[in-house]
Amino acid sequence: MLIVFHGENASSFSPGFAGLLDVDAKIAVLPDELSSEADRRTYAAADVIVGTKYSGTLPTPAKLSLFHVPGAGYDAVDLEALPASAAVCNCFGHEQAIAEYVMAALLARHVPLADADSRLRQGDWRYWAGAAERVHDELAGRTIGLLGFGHIGKAIATRAKAFEMTVHVANRSPVVASPLLDRSFLLNDLGGFWESADFIVVSVPLTDGTAGIVGAEAFKAMKPSAVVFNVGRGPTIDEAALYEALTAGRIAGAVIDTWYQYPKPGENGVLPSRLPFHELTNVVMTPHMSGWTHGTIRRRQKTIADNILRGVRGEPLVNVVRQRA
Repeated sequence: MLIVFHGENASSFSPGFAGLLDVDAKIAVLPDELSSEADRRTYAAADVIVGTKYSGTLPTPAKLSLFHVPGAGYDAVDLEALPASAAVCNCFGHEQAIAEYVMAALLARHVPLADADSRLRQGDWRYWAGAAERVHDELAGRTIGLLGFGHIGKAIATRAKAFEMTVHVANRSPVVASPLLDRSFLLNDLGGFWESADFIVVSVPLTDGTAGIVGAEAFKAMKPSAVVFNVGRGPTIDEAALYEALTAGRIAGAVIDTWYQYPKPGENGVLPSRLPFHELTNVVMTPHMSGWTHGTIRRRQKTIADNILRGVRGEPLVNVVRQRA
């Protein structure tokens, strides 16, 4: 069996991968751009491909039985172009890391450790307990709105409840009542959702129905004190509407991890938007890092390896995006 890890992202999952398999397999790691004939031949010969993208411009892997995305999003995979013989699967395992990212960003806004440390080193006791003008905020009692209630939303809700927060959810399908939730909305009835939350976390996948789902009308409905997080896909929040809401002070701030433009392999100095978000002081910008941890890699490696072994044994695969013909 030939297993190909295609591209920089996928190659992160290759170290130690052979040790998770109990079958004879050859592992090849290929670059994003298949510029040599040897690389293109190897790709075309693959039985299994681990990769984040596929299109008709890539060699056709005629023997392919499994195309495994090493993440949740498969919007860069042209399912119609892949051989019908191949099942397509994705994997999660990033929800723990992303939930920690969200909680870290929330806590950073409410518990000013870094500022208190910096001030006290200069003899400034700005946050000293005992005077009303020196208090800082807390998360307990605040409302977090989760736009999307999949793996990520559920992980965030669990942690938010541990901090005694109120949890509102907006989801494509009705959400089963749960001790984690205080109120739920459907995606076709979001007016009340926008205005109900102090923090709104966007984690819906990018589809025709979710592109720009957070737009100008949504920002108008939000509290002026609201803070918006994006840990899903950049274009689920309208780029121009977000910039305008931040520059006009329509919302208090944003924490954005997923963006509108990304560097190509080997490209440096690329800003994440055509608009100057980097000049704003009310946005925290991170480079699509929220789910990228050692734990995420380990969990995803196990999912991919388990699916390969399931295929060998003729067992049903998990996280199937498209069944093989």
